[in-house]
Amino acid sequence: MDMPGIVKAFFDADSRNDADALSDTFAADAVVQDEGARHQGTAAIRSWWSAAKAASQFVAEPLEATSGDGKALVRARVSGQFPGSPLILSYAFTLRDGEIAALEITA
Repeated sequence: MDMPGIVKAFFDADSRNDADALSDTFAADAVVQDEGARHQGTAAIRSWWSAAKAASQFVAEPLEATSGDGKALVRARVSGQFPGSPLILSYAFTLRDGEIAALEITA
């Protein structure tokens, strides 16, 4: 899979349920868009991710990835304790200086 190291680090931290390592993949001013909500800054991103993990115990398994020009797109099977599980979601990353500057998650 053509996945930049920082994106792989994001999914690795997610699979280990490691909030510290996951938040470390993001730039200080990063933005995450998920389920119609916007989360900006590493503290807000960490809170969003931790709450989602606690609520649904989800697991994201990357299926395919493409990257180039500071962008990475990963399609992942996401399963957990939520209606419709599992789902295939798209994770659209914007990368800057070796960190995740933005992430948008869509169905």
